[in-house]
Amino acid sequence: MQNFAELDLKPALSKCLDKIGFIKPTTIQQKAIPNLLENRDLMACAETGSGKTGAYLIPMIMKLMDNPNSMGLILAPTRELAQQIFDFSQN
Repeated sequence: MQNFAELDLKPALSKCLDKIGFIKPTTIQQKAIPNLLENRDLMACAETGSGKTGAYLIPMIMKLMDNPNSMGLILAPTRELAQQIFDFSQN
């Protein structure tokens, strides 16, 4: 996966990614997103600032868009990280 266009994302999601400057996925996103979109379990580790939040939020948002009656849950170890994830998801 060299860019997000290869993922066949919903147009609204693609537009949001373009808006926030997500054109080329990071290494963690390249490896994680296709697996998560195929409903595979994933455990990954990467440095701060490597794009981990996008790596799991993009597939989650795609799944929620596909099934509007579903819900997602993200657990974070600190309030600050939870706020950061929330802020990212609001873009």
